[in-house]
Amino acid sequence: MRTIDKRLTAKLASVLVKRAPTLTLPYDMRCKSRFAATLDSGEEVGVVLPRGTILREGDMLVADDGGLVRVIAAAQSVLRVRAHDRLTLTRAAYHLGNRHTPVEVGVDELKLEADPVLEDMLKRLGAQVERVELPFEPESGAYGGGHRHGHDETFAEDYALAQRVFDEHHGHADSHSHPHSHGHGHSHDHDHDCGHDHAHCDGHAHDHSHEHR
Repeated sequence: MRTIDKRLTAKLASVLVKRAPTLTLPYDMRCKSRFAATLDSGEEVGVVLPRGTILREGDMLVADDGGLVRVIAAAQSVLRVRAHDRLTLTRAAYHLGNRHTPVEVGVDELKLEADPVLEDMLKRLGAQVERVELPFEPESGAYGGGHRHGHDETFAEDYALAQRVFDEHHGHADSHSHPHSHGHGHSHDHDHDCGHDHAHCDGHAHDHSHEHR
């Protein structure tokens, strides 16, 4: 049995892409890095990719014998969310994001994996929701990754990038010329090593010492 262990980043000639056997996978399988699969030709293969890999429609993979395989996003049960106005659709996107739900963002619609609880919530918000069978390609993480957690090997890279983006906008030296002295004697000790939002850090990492005179 062949093993697929690489994803190509270089652009290939269209004739090579068309000739490559295909591997059709739903979203939950495209998020896994190690699994057994069957190509659309019927050949059984083993997939062993770097941890954190998320495959997308059109990705080209390489087997241990040098053979190419093209990824196809399988049609699956999803909720297609639309609305009569942009405010309602924006509110729907906000509440889905607040629940860390993978969402595919379109110009005038959202798509997410079918879920009766979320379907009910979206309808209560005034959105139009229908169940359809379509490929699902959710939005990647804001700093270049997919759905990641603090224990993932690649999380540190994304978190470091997030800190650089924050520093570019705010700066360590606080160059906005308005000192943060509000008369309360706040001493903010931000523990950035916790790997999540500060609110989730042990002890909250905020030492608020209020001295009211």
